[in-house]
Amino acid sequence: MITSPLFSGRNYAVLGLARTGQACVAALAASGASVTAWDSSPEARDTVAQLATIADPMDIDLSDFDGLVVSPGVPLNRHPVVDRARAAGCPIIGDIELFALARETLPPHRVVGITGTNGKSTTTALIHHIIRNAGLPTRMGGNIGLPILGQEPLAPGGIYVLELSSYQIDLTHNLDCDVAVLLNVTPDHLDRYEGFEAYAASKARLFTMQSGDHIAVIATEDPQTRAIADLVNSKLITVQADNIDPDDQANWPALQGPHNAQNTAVAIAVARALGLQDKAIGHALESFGGLAHRMERVTERDGVLYVNDSKATNPASTAPALAAYPPAPGPVAIPRIHWIVGGLPKSDNLDECAPWFGHVAQAYTIGEAGPMFTDLLKDKMPVEHCELMVTAVERAAAAAKPGDVVLLSPACASFDQFKDFEARGDAFKAAVGALA
Repeated sequence: MITSPLFSGRNYAVLGLARTGQACVAALAASGASVTAWDSSPEARDTVAQLATIADPMDIDLSDFDGLVVSPGVPLNRHPVVDRARAAGCPIIGDIELFALARETLPPHRVVGITGTNGKSTTTALIHHIIRNAGLPTRMGGNIGLPILGQEPLAPGGIYVLELSSYQIDLTHNLDCDVAVLLNVTPDHLDRYEGFEAYAASKARLFTMQSGDHIAVIATEDPQTRAIADLVNSKLITVQADNIDPDDQANWPALQGPHNAQNTAVAIAVARALGLQDKAIGHALESFGGLAHRMERVTERDGVLYVNDSKATNPASTAPALAAYPPAPGPVAIPRIHWIVGGLPKSDNLDECAPWFGHVAQAYTIGEAGPMFTDLLKDKMPVEHCELMVTAVERAAAAAKPGDVVLLSPACASFDQFKDFEARGDAFKAAVGALA
């Protein structure tokens, strides 16, 4: 794990004991810090009982603590512990801030930080894959994979690649990325912010933490990213999806579709900024296998392709998935997507998907958003309200013809029926596997 003598003798409280919280407790305790930990789950508390004092931060004096380390899931705009910590003068931080503070005691290294509304995970994994295939030591963490503090520190010359959500950036104050990346900014998580501008400002903070001699890579394809690019003080590199030659993209099996053109343009710019050669970058793009639950090709059955895009939790993220499968060529354009859509809605419309409705042969709505989406779509395409994932898969499979695509791209959060988007994607794959 990553530890630092800078934490020795200090006093920290940790709120939230899922994987990241557990890694924070372990790293702080191993560094010689005194740790107080809490989670609403007794089972979670038991996992750290040998390393920390168990106490609820709502019941103790926080003025003696050097920091309150909270899970990104703790809503800073409404959780009572926030006012309590601020009144006590206790900094509210996250695991990425602990990593940032520990950096000066780690072997010489560089950090790439990636944020944006959509495409973060794919771009982070792709950059990590390119670096690893170039033979450089690298670790991937943040909002993807294993908690960064729970991983072994890199040898000198290594590169940490971190996916950073707005929630993580909100809890971070000292992360000076050697390369900071912004993909796009569209409305999301607005229940945690005063409005869209505040959400965009959270993303922009990644660049305000940068030194002037470091590099910012920004895909300037929406008004918010262009505005942020105008304000950065670091060395700016701008990219667009149309930087990618479609003939080249055809050689990268896991990077199809217009959204992946943006992801790839950014990843190439980052790799070049890190000093990697184009030949090595090209080989890595060809061998990249993609991510589970993000445009994941599950199987092809009787000529029908089944694609799991469960990580598309808002309409802006679903739109590129619809764009990736145009109608079958011929004298008459025949749409071929059987679209499974719905869940816990983040908006009352699917406007960002509308330009690609012509690619959809039929929609199958599920979850809490099902009735609303059925009403929205019924005048645009055939639509069937199915409620359950297994029903939607069965009916889509029955209607699909060779050359068609059954696509789960929900444009919604998963929490109405599933614990997370991974569980939703797994349910889709299980339903596909169970088809007669």
